[in-house]
Amino acid sequence: MLFNSVEFLFYFLPLTLILFFTIAARYGKEPAIALLVIASLFFYGWWNPIYLILLVGSMFFNYFLGQAISDSRHNRILLTFGVITNLGFLAYYKYAGFFVTNINVLFDTSWNFGHVFLPLAISFFTFQQIAYLVDSYKGITREYSFLHYLLFVSFFPQLIAGPIVHHKEMLPQFSGAGTYRFNARHFSIGLSIFAIGLFKKTVLADGIAEYANPIFTAADGGQTLDFFTAWGGALCYTFQLYFDFSGYSDMAIGLARMFGIVLPLNFYSPYKAANISEFWRRWHMTLSRFLRDYIYIPLGGNRKGIVHRYKNLFITMLLGGLWHGAGWNFIIWGALHGGYLTLHQLWLRLLDMLGFSGRQSSAYKAFAWLVTFISVVIGWVFFRATTFEGAVNLLQSMLGFNGLSLPNAIYARLGSIEAVLQFFNITSNTQGGAAFVSTWCWILLLTTVSLCLPTTQDIFSRVTNSLDNKSFDTTDAVWPAFAVTKRWVWSPTSRWALLCAMAFVLGLITLGQVSEFLYFQF
Repeated sequence: MLFNSVEFLFYFLPLTLILFFTIAARYGKEPAIALLVIASLFFYGWWNPIYLILLVGSMFFNYFLGQAISDSRHNRILLTFGVITNLGFLAYYKYAGFFVTNINVLFDTSWNFGHVFLPLAISFFTFQQIAYLVDSYKGITREYSFLHYLLFVSFFPQLIAGPIVHHKEMLPQFSGAGTYRFNARHFSIGLSIFAIGLFKKTVLADGIAEYANPIFTAADGGQTLDFFTAWGGALCYTFQLYFDFSGYSDMAIGLARMFGIVLPLNFYSPYKAANISEFWRRWHMTLSRFLRDYIYIPLGGNRKGIVHRYKNLFITMLLGGLWHGAGWNFIIWGALHGGYLTLHQLWLRLLDMLGFSGRQSSAYKAFAWLVTFISVVIGWVFFRATTFEGAVNLLQSMLGFNGLSLPNAIYARLGSIEAVLQFFNITSNTQGGAAFVSTWCWILLLTTVSLCLPTTQDIFSRVTNSLDNKSFDTTDAVWPAFAVTKRWVWSPTSRWALLCAMAFVLGLITLGQVSEFLYFQF
């Protein structure tokens, strides 16, 4: 069941809200929690009921193991067993086919696992429960109620694609009496955030997707693309993914807020970042937090010297790439970002050695932003392409190896600058001029939106949009929001009601062409 589907918007969500607050008012907190768990399991099972067995089995296993870890003198052994078991199931369902295929290629064997269907959200609920086991081992958290633990793992707003939450962030909220009384303010805030997220997904992300998908399909199919077409496709996907994931993150936060729950911030204007470290502090923030706390720091972090720090950064991002999918393109994407982060640290050391003091100048920050953005776009090519050959094909076209050309309909109208076009060896082609213009208009529009307009976090900064206190954060950004945005802060007024209602209606108009969120595949 998708957040942007008729079944969810007009049946599941209203019914769940009504039953939750009605049962809470009449029968108390525990029956309401039970109802929310049942609803969340129904939501998960909508795709494929058989995988409810895996989800429920995983919750049973990790809850009772967490209890044993908290009580046992051999908790380190139990923790190791739990982490290995969780990762083992993840490896089987997500990576078994990939590894067997590569073993067959390397050793000319013919092993066959058959087709293993990837259970929805297995990466998210596995990492969330590993974090719970580690926190139990460290004595940071402990859960005494199995029902509460079920809700912690299965809470439907964040079950499928995050944010990856900690037990200590969620259970105090689920335990509060105020959560179980309907609050019109919470509901209006949540509905407003959800409406903005729905608009981002269905209007912006899905709108630009039709210009990105054909280019990557062509590249994967081996077609030769010119410079402008290749960059158009890469940039369209860059913004499709941005608004798809930003929209999902907003919708998740908005849905949780309708129930009086505040989720962690998971997305905060990453394309404004002027370096790759800042990018990862803004993109999929809860995954970055998990990778830092449970992989990078346990590997040694920066405690064992510079060389080990760079090695740990690279390994962490390589595993982050593999987490996203079982394929060489994801591994390459992770390796690229590991290399980016390492190069960034080396660059900072070089500037310090040279005594360079111009890092805060506009020219330096603009250059740093451009390098960061182009690096991210190159990474997204591997992230999106379905084959390695397709990614290389598109990148070659982006580098100009296949020439520069414009559609005939546009080229013919540029006669006055024909000499300039010929100087740069720009020719004409038979592609449609309307599609070319639409592609670059979309890119220009969404570039402006992502770099210059306020985020949902900024708009709802006065009403605790998330568990993070970021707001109007422009420390390392080249493209801060316009000063006028400080007046564009949400309040329960008729103006904001109208704006959010318009966003919601525009989102509803697209329900006939429902598409999955891109992060659902992970």
